[in-house]
Amino acid sequence: MMKLKNSLIVLVLLVASLTSCKPDDPEISLVPERDRTEQQVLDRDSLIGYMETHYYSSTTFGDGADHTMDEIVITELPQDDDGNYLALPDPDNNTLLIDAVETHTTTHEEIVYEFYILRLNQGDGEYSPNFTDDIRLVYSGNLLDEEIFDSAVNPNLPFDLTGLIQGWRNVIPQFNVSSDFIVNGDGTVDYSGYGLGVMFIPSGLAYFSSPPFGVPVYSNLIFKFELYQAEANDHDFDGVLSHLEDLNGNENINDDDTDDDSIPNFFDPDDDGDGVFTIFEDIDGDGDPSNDDTDDDGIPNYLDEDSTESTEDS
Repeated sequence: MMKLKNSLIVLVLLVASLTSCKPDDPEISLVPERDRTEQQVLDRDSLIGYMETHYYSSTTFGDGADHTMDEIVITELPQDDDGNYLALPDPDNNTLLIDAVETHTTTHEEIVYEFYILRLNQGDGEYSPNFTDDIRLVYSGNLLDEEIFDSAVNPNLPFDLTGLIQGWRNVIPQFNVSSDFIVNGDGTVDYSGYGLGVMFIPSGLAYFSSPPFGVPVYSNLIFKFELYQAEANDHDFDGVLSHLEDLNGNENINDDDTDDDSIPNFFDPDDDGDGVFTIFEDIDGDGDPSNDDTDDDGIPNYLDEDSTESTEDS
């Protein structure tokens, strides 16, 4: 009976994950995959080339006021008759992207990738999202040729970061949420002090060889966004927040599986496979099973198959 309950819960959670919001994990594609190491070199050159030849109106921002992503206008440098790029127009008010972005690195699929952030407002709220959180934001995504392929303008619909492309899980946690909001009479919400930025991500942190319809394979992507709110997730409702189930600290919750049952801990309501649900291994009743270690062996009960104390019938 315990295994049946386990399976049913996991099945429900798996279905919910597969129906998560866009920008989604990639669709299945029959296109042969290129070598990731070689592709990341091409992607990096392409993104740097783009940022060296495009600029934005930098004086629009930095005045302490709330600005919107619609005010982020990225423009290509003018060219002469031979197609050579000319100097930056009005440098007192405009800035080349290459001179304004932050360069970050991450390891994904055993490859080191560079991604870039144009940070226009950090966000004045105290909370910074975890890579497993639900987030509320608006965004617009486009290719390097400026074609918009995706957008969301309704911040009331949360997005689960675990169901989105890797680049979002790298970038969004580096911003803070809004500091305040007002609910209007018509039900809309006005946010203030929110995170505002642009991410420039290589195909290896995006859809790579398996993009959704409308996005070519191996496309580098640009996303403008306004980050409003975030809430920590507990995907399996076991009392341990999902980001804390990343036991090896590599920000990949799919490879943490304490009981080797092929169900990662963040989806497994019985993490150690001892027949006691993790939620019932919160012996001291403080709402956190991770700090209960009955036999004082340094392993919390919910990860220790030898500790089977339970509060289920108490």
